[in-house]
Parts: sequence; structure tokens; C-alpha cells
Amino acid sequence: MAPALDASGLYRFFHVGDEEILALQGVSLTVGRGELVAVIGPSGSGKSTLLACLAGLDEPDGGRVLVEGERLSRRTEPERAALRAGRIGVLFQSGNLFDHLTVAQNVVLAQRAAGRPAPTRAAALLDALGLARRADARPGELSGGEAARAGLAVALANDPAVVLADEPTGELDTASEARVLDLLWDRAAAGGAVVVATHSPAVAAAAARTVRLEDGRVLP
Repeated sequence: MAPALDASGLYRFFHVGDEEILALQGVSLTVGRGELVAVIGPSGSGKSTLLACLAGLDEPDGGRVLVEGERLSRRTEPERAALRAGRIGVLFQSGNLFDHLTVAQNVVLAQRAAGRPAPTRAAALLDALGLARRADARPGELSGGEAARAGLAVALANDPAVVLADEPTGELDTASEARVLDLLWDRAAAGGAVVVATHSPAVAAAAARTVRLEDGRVLP
């Protein structure tokens, strides 16, 4: 059986004026089902760029990304979006919620994007995350911990094979951070592959393994 996530030899370059930024330099990462991996490293090391390439939100300049054995990279954006909607859950520190929609509507939208009927499933998911009473609230009405859990609900809406979280606990208190980490581990325990880019020592310590990036390279 193919691993849930398999990235090989990823390169990503950016140009700022006359300067070339080497964001990723031959990064490879394989994550199996049931595994939670923390990607650590200083700011500017390439963590966010790596997650964007793994999610198909950005196209690497070299290398490839496979999700459950199916190629994600070197495909059209509509093809990547369809694969992402059904198999990849993405959670960013800045959130993945539409401000004009309620929490429940955000979850339903994610499920409909993957072609799944959703209302009953959405209610059950929010209840499991302790958000049943906040289903009709809009993102601006949520606390930091509630917003993080609501974003996670959107990321988990389609039982994705892969969950990618970029600094999901960066602005949370200790209790909320622990709650989000527990939920990510729950997804891994259910057979998902979870990758978290983080500066948090608590998240790194709780991961099954850590991968350290520096200057766009994986350190041994």
C-alpha cells in the first residue's frame, strides 16, 4: 500500500528583484497512515512553502508529491483542487474560514466542494469538536480556541487521508493548544497522516517524529 503522503526532491525558487530565494532545496518527506510528523525550524526555513507544495496550493519547481500513490504535482490547478478537496485537509494559522459564513456553513461548503452531501455529517463533526453550540456563530464571534477548532473542523470535513497544519496553535493558550493537538492525534489514530509545521516545543515533543528544516534543506 502506498504511503498517504510521499514527497520526493522538492525544489522551490522565488525571485525578489535580482535576488533568487531558494525556499526548498531537494526536500523529501514520506508520512504513513497513523503518523503525526512535526516540521520544525526557524522562521524562513521553508516550512510554510513545504506545506503549500504538499497541499497542491503551490507548484514545486522540481520534484513530485504523491497522495495515496496519486500524483498531485505537475497537474492543472482544477485537478489539484479536486484531489485536495477529497483527500487533503489544510489548516493555517490565519484560519481557513469564510467570515460571512457560520461555522456550520463553512464545514458544509468544504464537504460540498468534495461532492459530498453534508448537513448531518457537519453537525456530528462539530459536536465531536465541542462546537455544537457555536455552529451558528460567525468566525468573528469565536474565541481563539474556538476558531482553531472550527478551522480544524473544516480541515477534517471530508475525513482526509492527509492533514496539513501550518502553525495551528501559534496564537493559542496552553489549554487550547493541547485540545487542538489531541484532535490532530485523533485524526492520525483514525488512519490519517498529519503534518504540522510548528515553533511549539509542546507540539514537537508530542509528534511521532520531527523533521528539521534549515535554509530549505532537511537536516540529518
